[in-house]
Amino acid sequence: MEKYDKESNNRYNLGKWIWVVAILGISLTSFHLYTGFSGSYGALIQGAIHVGSALSLIYILYPINRKAKRKPGVPWYDVLLSLTALFSYLYVVWHYDRLVSDVLIFGFEPMDLVISLLAIVLLLEATRRAVGMPIVIIAILALLYGVYGSANWLGVFSHAGFSWTGMSTQLLYSTEAIFGTPIQVSSTFIFLFLFFGVLLVRTNIGQFFNDVAFRLTGRYTGGTAKAAVAASGLQGMVTGSSVANTVGSGSFTIPMMKRAGFKPEFAGAAEASASTGGQIMPPIMGAAAFIMAEYVGIPYNELIVYAIIPAILYFLGVFLGVHFEAKRDGIVGLPKSQLPSIASFAKRFDMIIPLITIIGLLLLGYTPTYAALWGIGAAFAISFLRKDTRLNLLGILQTMEQGARVALPVIAACASAGIIVGIVVFTGLGGVLANGIIQIAGGNFFLVLFLTMIACIILGMGLPTTANYVVTASVAAPAILAFDVPDVAAHMFVFYFGIVADITPPVCLAAYAGAGIARARPMRTGVVAFKLAIAAFVVPYVFVTNPVLLLQGDWTFAELAGPLITAIIGMVAISASLMGYFFAKNKIIESLAIFAAGILAVYPLDIWVSLSGIAILVIVAIIQHFRKKRQGQDPESATA
Repeated sequence: MEKYDKESNNRYNLGKWIWVVAILGISLTSFHLYTGFSGSYGALIQGAIHVGSALSLIYILYPINRKAKRKPGVPWYDVLLSLTALFSYLYVVWHYDRLVSDVLIFGFEPMDLVISLLAIVLLLEATRRAVGMPIVIIAILALLYGVYGSANWLGVFSHAGFSWTGMSTQLLYSTEAIFGTPIQVSSTFIFLFLFFGVLLVRTNIGQFFNDVAFRLTGRYTGGTAKAAVAASGLQGMVTGSSVANTVGSGSFTIPMMKRAGFKPEFAGAAEASASTGGQIMPPIMGAAAFIMAEYVGIPYNELIVYAIIPAILYFLGVFLGVHFEAKRDGIVGLPKSQLPSIASFAKRFDMIIPLITIIGLLLLGYTPTYAALWGIGAAFAISFLRKDTRLNLLGILQTMEQGARVALPVIAACASAGIIVGIVVFTGLGGVLANGIIQIAGGNFFLVLFLTMIACIILGMGLPTTANYVVTASVAAPAILAFDVPDVAAHMFVFYFGIVADITPPVCLAAYAGAGIARARPMRTGVVAFKLAIAAFVVPYVFVTNPVLLLQGDWTFAELAGPLITAIIGMVAISASLMGYFFAKNKIIESLAIFAAGILAVYPLDIWVSLSGIAILVIVAIIQHFRKKRQGQDPESATA
């Protein structure tokens, strides 16, 4: 985790400071549970406590560099930074009334200006430690643009410019930047869902999901890999991190896939692809999805319904890739004796109640906060039914502390992304960039989509999912929206491509993490992960050009069925092409023909184009069928 995930590079040998971490972490979780029940404070107060407490913990837990991590305890300068960060953000709470009323008449006091600059610097340094340098670089460039953006050489990108003090006060004391939508969502229900995920792990409910996946898919062709895909998809919903889920689930699934006969690169890639896809799988789609619901202006329970078909197509693509790889290499499923028994599920069936609780409440229209609280309560209650999952007082406190630790990188990322979004809003950069993309593309819609995709992937290579979505939703999505695309389709487009950056070479951190566990070649693992997750690179183009797949507009089942069927057929063809197997091992010309057929099949604007792709696919299938028959193999078994 430490090698591939910046968020896991924290101190372990804290000494007496472990008590400070415990007190701060438990307090932070308690605050969110309390405000979840009683109602949150105003955006500035709720956000200031949320961010200030998180930064204070980050300076204690995350060292200034890797070398400092080896030293025991916490150095004096990090203690000073921790206290200063906490003071800087609680200053907003203590002076809230004056900052939102008197300042409009009398202006800011000198201390307000000092605190605003200090709070921004401390936020960026904490983000560097907990999240990584790329997002900090982007935030610094945004700040420089905000202050010096009036330069003539910037041309159409120039603006009036701000002073350092004017910019810093706007960023800290308004609800459009650091305490904007990302932190408002993070401080209300993202934290609660992350805590829910920690509770699932601590009470072994996560292991129950693994066992269900292995029971359902383990005995089929390539069963270990299919089970790993299903299990990682389920767990990836609540972790919010592709890398963390790859390492957490992969430590169990990757060795099992290797023992079944899969190559190390494929085992690492399958785990990385599934873990990454967990963030697009309803009903809990990772932290960024909650922010998307706020940006688009729809209830979260509607968003998860719209996201179902694209998510199914994504995982169908990964399953198909696993299936064709297993057929090509002759890898069979596990014997029934090695799979979890039905009797063991019957004894633990109550463990699914927390997830059912959340899904049911969300679909009934309750708020995510309400659903998360009931899910947490259900998981906590069920933990007492068994001795091995029962939490004593110490276990409860440790779980609360761990909940805060898991949330720290997300909080830092959201707050720093808020700086970037604030600059975009204050300077009008979003509209300028959108027009620039359209002009570069010459007004061609598909070229605009392609350029937007590239921008999202590049940003995603250095930014965590949540921060990447916040930035691209502000900068890239407006270019798509200029073509009268439904809001949810444009935002889902940038959301998808920000996520798949974790498995897109050359910087594919989730794939590298999987390669580390599998002891495989990292870049080769990234290439295989890219091929397995190819649906994520195709499906967004389909639902943007044909929003019925996102259940947008007035549609009937007959109107939905056609695009859905052709999309599924296209996924089959593209996966078969990239894995080198359809009804038999592909020849090079067959792989090219199958790939072309898949692209034509998913083309959403002309049914005759889709039918021509399907016709090519049928011809190749017939050719391979008779070739296998001549070779004396049973063609029926090839598709089992």
